[in-house]
Amino acid sequence: MFSHIIQKNHKGGFILEKIVLYSLEEIAEVLKVTQRTLYNYIKGGQLKAVKIGKHWRVRHEHLMDFINNGTEE
Repeated sequence: MFSHIIQKNHKGGFILEKIVLYSLEEIAEVLKVTQRTLYNYIKGGQLKAVKIGKHWRVRHEHLMDFINNGTEE
């Protein structure tokens, strides 16, 4: 898990936002699925993720949406 606080310019000021990112390896271990299965969910639009360099990362809120909504299999 990667957690970082960033600053965003908001109407002339700054706000702080905490971003929590998970690797596919971490998610696969918790959900007991393969990373290939997670790639398929990402490709199918069921799991929102972003590729940073050569690694995929999933925001905490996107993971929670995925867990709460499940898949359409």
